[in-house]
Amino acid sequence: MRDGSVTDRGRCCGACGGPLPDTDPRRRYCSGACRTAAHRARRARPAPPARLTPTATAPAVYECPGCEGRLVGARRCPECNLFCRSLGPGGECPCCGEPLAISELFGPSA
Repeated sequence: MRDGSVTDRGRCCGACGGPLPDTDPRRRYCSGACRTAAHRARRARPAPPARLTPTATAPAVYECPGCEGRLVGARRCPECNLFCRSLGPGGECPCCGEPLAISELFGPSA
């Protein structure tokens, strides 16, 4: 059996499923292209996970530690010239125009 005297009729390529030539009984693929395709399929990396973050983000709302004024998108207070702490994403209230963080609207998340 080892010398190739016994051949298996009806063998097929491991990549494309096509018939194998009878020239070599140990052959597993019909061509070099199928051998390369099978190798690449075995070594394929899994796809990266989908991004769950939105592509467009809201500007950040900041609060000055000195005057306690709120700013949208500006990190430094123009009156005190101090760096402000971030309250999170948000924007201006459509009713009163005051800067408002999203977390203040919905409360703390669980």
